[in-house]
Amino acid sequence: MSLSDRLAVLPQYLLPKQALTQWAGAFAGSQGGAFTTWAIRRFIARYGVDMAEAAQPDPAAYATFNDFFTRALRDGARPQAAQGLLCPVDGAISQFGAVKGDQVFQAKGHGYSTLALVGGDAALAAHFQDGHFATLYLSPRDYHRIHMPCAGRLRRMIHVPGELFSVNPVTARGVPGLFARNERVVCVFDAEFGPFVLVLVGATIVGSMATVWHGVVNPPRPGSVREWRYDDQNIRLERGAEMGRFLLGSTVVMLFPEGPLRFNPAWSPAQPIRMGEPMAELA
Repeated sequence: MSLSDRLAVLPQYLLPKQALTQWAGAFAGSQGGAFTTWAIRRFIARYGVDMAEAAQPDPAAYATFNDFFTRALRDGARPQAAQGLLCPVDGAISQFGAVKGDQVFQAKGHGYSTLALVGGDAALAAHFQDGHFATLYLSPRDYHRIHMPCAGRLRRMIHVPGELFSVNPVTARGVPGLFARNERVVCVFDAEFGPFVLVLVGATIVGSMATVWHGVVNPPRPGSVREWRYDDQNIRLERGAEMGRFLLGSTVVMLFPEGPLRFNPAWSPAQPIRMGEPMAELA
């Protein structure tokens, strides 16, 4: 890691990240009238948000900042690839490729185990030994709903408490085991090819994460692992369907089992991506 990266990351060890996140969550959920509209307009200008893609393009129509941040897209804004696994989000590729044993590549010199990522469940992690992973970063300007890469039946959801470091590329290069250290929501699905997990990773200022079947998962933040099982429910989500959202931005990590999965040959780290584009093929 370069000296500039070290200096950029250092303040994150010192900042009161939990307090900042709680404050941001309270602000983002409040109805501030003209002040909320002003804040939304400033955010659009600062980050270059393309409101022409939104189902509701008028900033004044959003009662809260969260309503704006989790805005829906207009019909047809994200056409879906005809076959294969879909890219589940708008954003940029952080890393992707093979899981080496139980190790997921984060950045040069850094990795983490599948066991740590899923919250310590050895039986769950074993499904992804020598499997495949993709880590996708959502910047502030991006569409922040998360969609299914393929059809799946929900089996479990695990909320894992943790840190709230930023998840931008500089932090990924500078904080060891970042995505297995931050707070996260692990969603476990069964698909035609076997189990896969879709992990919503929290970050500084990410007030909460939500799923379509549960609603807001956090807060509360009790400080211990929480788990929900859905074996007695028939919760199925179709390919391309919304499965969750970030209330302020973050990162998605996916794990797939060992098998003949081939990622899109046009993919490369740092490349911009859009939901619905082809992510991988199952040979």
